[in-house]
Formats: sequence, C-alpha cells, structure tokens
Amino acid sequence: MDSLSTQVWDIKYRYRYQGRIIDHTIADTWQRVAKAIARAEKTALARRTWEKSFYEVLSELHFLPGGRILAGAGTQHHVTLFNCFVMQLAGDSLDAIFNALKEGALTLQQGGGIGYDFSVLRPRGSTVRRAGTLASGPVSFMRIWDTMSETLLATGLRRGAMMGVLRCDHPDIEEFITAKSIAKELRHFNISVMVSDAFMQAVQTDSDWPLVFPLRADEVPSGDIVYKTWSNQTMPVPCRIVRHIRARALWQQIIQQAYDHAEPGVLFEETINRLNNLYYCEHLSATNPCGEIPLPVYGACNLGSINLPQFVIHAFSPQAQLNWAALENTTAIATRFLDDVIDISHYPLKVQKQQALATRRIGLGITGLADALVMLGVRYGSAESLQLSGQIMRRIAEVTWHTSVELAKEKGVFPTLQPAYLRGEFIQKFSSELQEAVAKHGIRNSHHNTIAPAGSISLLAGNVSNGLEPIFQPHYKRHMHMANGELCTVQVTDYALQQWRQYAQAQSLPPAWVDVNTLMPEEHLQMQAAVQPYIDNAISKTINIPQAFPFSGLADIYSKAYALGLKGCTVFRPNPITGSVLVRL
Repeated sequence: MDSLSTQVWDIKYRYRYQGRIIDHTIADTWQRVAKAIARAEKTALARRTWEKSFYEVLSELHFLPGGRILAGAGTQHHVTLFNCFVMQLAGDSLDAIFNALKEGALTLQQGGGIGYDFSVLRPRGSTVRRAGTLASGPVSFMRIWDTMSETLLATGLRRGAMMGVLRCDHPDIEEFITAKSIAKELRHFNISVMVSDAFMQAVQTDSDWPLVFPLRADEVPSGDIVYKTWSNQTMPVPCRIVRHIRARALWQQIIQQAYDHAEPGVLFEETINRLNNLYYCEHLSATNPCGEIPLPVYGACNLGSINLPQFVIHAFSPQAQLNWAALENTTAIATRFLDDVIDISHYPLKVQKQQALATRRIGLGITGLADALVMLGVRYGSAESLQLSGQIMRRIAEVTWHTSVELAKEKGVFPTLQPAYLRGEFIQKFSSELQEAVAKHGIRNSHHNTIAPAGSISLLAGNVSNGLEPIFQPHYKRHMHMANGELCTVQVTDYALQQWRQYAQAQSLPPAWVDVNTLMPEEHLQMQAAVQPYIDNAISKTINIPQAFPFSGLADIYSKAYALGLKGCTVFRPNPITGSVLVRL
C-alpha cells in the first residue's frame, strides 16, 4: 500500500476502541472483516473455509466491500454494515413527519445513508384543515432533516449522506429544483426529480403539464381530477390538479439548474419500476443517496466492488488481457460475502431488518474500470470499450446470479420470492439455463448488481478510477474528511498512470489515456448504457464537465439518458456554491 492508501485506511477503516489501536496493520483489518462476515456460515468448518476465502480476496484487493463493512465488521461499535437505506414518510401530519425524522436520525447515527420521497408532503400554501393553517411544503421540512444531519455531525458522527426525491408533477417542483442554488441550503442532501414517461412525452410535444396532489381519504373526487400512483401507494389514487405549467419550460429549468449548480439529478420512474425484479410486490419511488440503489420504504442494500485493475495481466503490453477465471472466482466469493453481511449486520430499526431479510438485496459492482481499460490499451468511450465493458458486466452478473441460485440450494430462497419473479423483464436478458435454474431451485437474493461511486475504497486500493467513472486527471487534488470531521486536501496520482510509469520508465501518458477533459457527455452516457442491461439495481454515474463547458453541449443530455433506457442521470460542473471534491491542478 502506498502512503495515501495507508492514510485512508488509518482515517476511515482502522479499528480503534476506547483510544486503543486494535488493527495494527491492514492485514489485521482484512482478518477482522473476513472472520466477522464468515460468522454467518452454518458450521465451524464452513466458517474457517470461507474466512480464508474472504481474507484472500480482500488482502489481494480483488474485492472491496463497502466502507461501512470495512469500518464496522468485527468491531464493538454498534453500527450498521449497510451503506444505505430508503426511509418512509408515512403521511404529511406532524406526527408522521417527526417520526420519520427520528427514524432518519437513528439510521444516520449508525452510519447508514438515507433517501426519502418527499412527494407525500402537501404543497406550500395548501390548507391544513385541522389546524386552520397553511402548509409550508416539502422543501421547508427538508431543511429540518438538513439541520438534524448537521447536528449529528457536530457530535463526531460519520458524515451522513441523504437523498431527497420529489415527483415531477408535485406542485412544489419548481421550488425543489432551485433549492440548492442558495449557498448553504440543503448541503447534506443530494436531490433528484422523479420523472415519468408521461412527463417526457409532454416535454417532447411541448404540452401543458398538470401539477397535482392526492385528495384526502375523506375527500369526494370532484373538479379536475387525475389518477396517479403516488408515494406510498401501489395503485393509482385520485389527485386534484393544482395548476398547469409548460412541460418543456420545467425540463429546461431542471437542466439549467444542473448546469449551474450540479443538481438536481433525474430518475426515470417507469424504467426503474419496469425493470425491478420485485415489480409484483413493490413500487420504487426513491433511491439511496448516490442513486445506485432504488429501494422500497425501509429497504436497504450492502455494497461491494470488484477491483478490475487487479485482474489485468501483462498490462500495457500487446498481450494485455483480463484474467477471466480469477474474475469469476472473486465474483462468486464476493456474492457469498455480501449475502452473509445481511445476517450479521446491526440494523438501526427493526423494520429495516425485516425488509432486508425479506428480499436479501445485495449490490455487487465494479470499480477501476477506466484504469483497467487504459492498462488493456482500450480508450474509454470507444466502441471497443463499450463492447468490453458490457462483456465484463454481463459475466459478473451471470456469475452473481448463478452463485445466488447455489446459495438458495444451500441456505434457502429470499422469502418474498414468487413465481411472478420469473416473468420479470430483467431476468429475461439471461440464458434459458439460468432462468430454468431459478425456476427449479429459487434464488437467494432478489437483486444482485449495482455500480456505486466507490470513492474512499478506490483511494484505499491505490487511487483506482472510481466505479464506472472515467479517469479524472493524471494528477489532481482530492478533499477528504478526517476522523475528527475536518477536511484535508491530498494530491493524488491516478493508479493506471503510476503503473504505466513503472512499466515504461517514462513520464508520458499511456497510449490509451483519456480523462474527463477530453470526453464528451454522450460518451459518458454510452458507457452507462453499455453496462446497464446487466445491472438489476442501478448505477451511480456523474457526467463531469469542465467549468468552461458550454450549456448548449448539455442541453439535451437528460433526454438522451432517458432515450437510452437509463434509470437516472447526474451531471457535475464546478461552481462556487457546490464546490468540488476533486480539484484540477
């Protein structure tokens, strides 16, 4: 491990208890984690066997579990090993709102990020009948969550991430999409608009777009009423039309805000739900903080990434290739690892544990893709890179699903599995052999693959490129939170560049080098589209553009993302209000 990796390990993952250092070396951390996760196995022999396998893939940096797992597994800290949860706002009464706030605080306290669909809250200015007052709207209550997160940070708690989602047809959508254009406003939130197919059609035809809100349970439908599947609902409910706006004008406002202030992102509702493996028993209306896991209320997911550069052999040479056998072996071990996490983790709330055990979602993905491509001599964004990336993700997905079937034979299926699972649109992408195996034996996990940002764990692995992202720069600065919450800035060098300079004994860039300075937004989208067909959760992917990038080059990027069948899209352009985690030199 280089000095930066050691620093990241010491700050974020080294186990200390009551002032004493427990993990003296990184090997101690790998051993602690491997032993803790293997406790989920049924027999002493199985625990010893899998502890050894887990330790091998961890210590070789072939598999990088999510940060919550590395920091919490095998410790006496009462924390969750799940990176993220989606929470419930059961209604728009003060009782429901502040109960949700309490549940969110308890979840953040144990280290879990949280996401909410705030669409359940009445729009600003509507009448609160019992109190005889006017509602203040979703954004006002989001500020309470933001303050709560800030208060918990002041106690030395791990920085908690939150996602706020609002439907594109909520009457307060314009206030929502501009909320983060104000300095210090909702700084602990990422925000995304949940976009429907109907809205995208209205944008295309430049039609009026109705902003609506559900009627009260005791309210008789009358006047301008439409039926929509709203938050916390599985069937359409009557909604009163509050007012109309131009769909295209709202769409342009969303894109302009994304260009100016890097938010909001967009989520595509029907695409997410159409491809949901559990389409038959849940409706998804929110995601975790970075958007890679759409979840039902109280849903949770634990994450891990296959570190692709470690599987490149003969890097930079004409014989450069992937070690497919090693990749498949690590994928099978990592799948079992993440399934075991579900059984040994703490859960902030009982209902979160019930939901996790009912579906047994896992999120196994990749990191370091861009570096691996450079080491293989393939330009990120090229036709060859799209084909190879899709091939890699398809093989990882197939092994993950097959392993999940084997786990079902050994340990049982996830409890909410029904015959309708086999009729899901996503599973149809796989071979008849896999589908027949699921039909015969069932499957252990409802969902299997995702691509997370993998920021800190990628630093731990020598600063490999994050997740699916392209290389940012050859050298750059990165802001990083210290153990005491303070922000430090470190200068980093890309992993593939480090390897190239050792190989070539030269200060030049590798022949296949490409970074965000030269990539166009469409190339980002094409890479996301190349792997999305094999990912049953979703992808955290940010289109990074320089500050000088013209707005005209971004104007239709969200529409292209929708047309490509992506589940969501985010852009980031440096700006004075948002700042930047990664800084060009």
